[in-house]
Amino acid sequence: MKERTWKLGLVPKLIIAIIIGILIGQFLPEPVCRLVVTLSGIFSTFLKFIIPLMILAYVTMGIADLSQGAGKLLIVTVLLAYLSTLIAGSGSYLVSSSLFPHFMSAEALEQIAATAGVSVESYFSLTITPVMDTLSAVVLAFVLGLCLSAMKGKEIGNTLYDAFKDFSGIIDKVLHTVIIPLLPLYICGTFADMTRSGKTFAILGILWKVFVVVILMHMVCIVIQFCIAGAVSRKNPLALIKNQIPGYTTALGTQSSAATIPVNLQCAAADGVCEQIRNFVVPLCANIHMAGSMITICACATAVCLMNHLPISLMTVVPFIMTLGVAMVASPGAPGGSIMTALPFLYMIFGPEAGNPDGPICAIMVALYITQDSFGTACNVSGDNAIGVIVNTIYQKFILKNA
Repeated sequence: MKERTWKLGLVPKLIIAIIIGILIGQFLPEPVCRLVVTLSGIFSTFLKFIIPLMILAYVTMGIADLSQGAGKLLIVTVLLAYLSTLIAGSGSYLVSSSLFPHFMSAEALEQIAATAGVSVESYFSLTITPVMDTLSAVVLAFVLGLCLSAMKGKEIGNTLYDAFKDFSGIIDKVLHTVIIPLLPLYICGTFADMTRSGKTFAILGILWKVFVVVILMHMVCIVIQFCIAGAVSRKNPLALIKNQIPGYTTALGTQSSAATIPVNLQCAAADGVCEQIRNFVVPLCANIHMAGSMITICACATAVCLMNHLPISLMTVVPFIMTLGVAMVASPGAPGGSIMTALPFLYMIFGPEAGNPDGPICAIMVALYITQDSFGTACNVSGDNAIGVIVNTIYQKFILKNA
């Protein structure tokens, strides 16, 4: 009889990595922290190189394998992602403007801002220039995928399709032998840096009520999204949420929707999303679906306005959300990418003077956002799979059935 080998799952590994990172940052000397941050930084550089290739491979093949309705599914996915982002941001403002006035203070925000520029310096870094940026990868994948879906075997042969199929297999190999096994190291380094520089505990000790409200809004958003997905697909929402735990945990550590794509694809498979749809929806939504980030940005903007006595209303927030929902495309490649993308548009809420990207108000906004970025990213990737379940149901029930 063959002995069963016990294997530690991904979620326990990620949790252990977070704990070890916090312990290293809190108790071990700085040289050890710098070593861990250096190794994490090298992996991060390689990951940024792979991400555009991953998007190109998966989104192209995902669309190309859709024999029917590829263009329609693309439009449906983009509209769902944009609508989700708009509703999440508007709801965040309404909740924040109602609750935050009861427990905000200017002194608290100043203390958080003090940790904004503090970080552990690595011993050295490597520069690996990606073949293309993520937005270029998304657009090129759209063009190639839609054309291959419509033309392969008809107007053109299968040579290019087969080449991308092999290319996708190569990316799969890299993900499963390098990226996923080394994710705990990446997460460990991130939390060691955050703890050593004081970011991990700053928000908990100063603005923990705001922190809790934002996290609760993320959780409510996730539950609503999966309840809708469950109702559309006739699947148990609790089972869908349970399947999402590895992706959620990974996003907490990577602080990057794009970096979480490999694990999120596994979560989508567990949800019963077919390979063509998950390879198309998950990488795409990682770059266009920003519901969690929008919740955090709107909540932080509301907090900053309340503390600095700046006027804010739903009439100014909605145009900001609609603009940012487009501008943030392909910003999830790095931690804090969403807020850095939002900086040029903050004048729409703060006004021309206070909204100066180089001014103190925007610096405080960035500091407050960064302390909660992990949870916004985790909400983003969870919503990606909820959209995947809905799109998969539309594909199975309406497009394939009527083909």
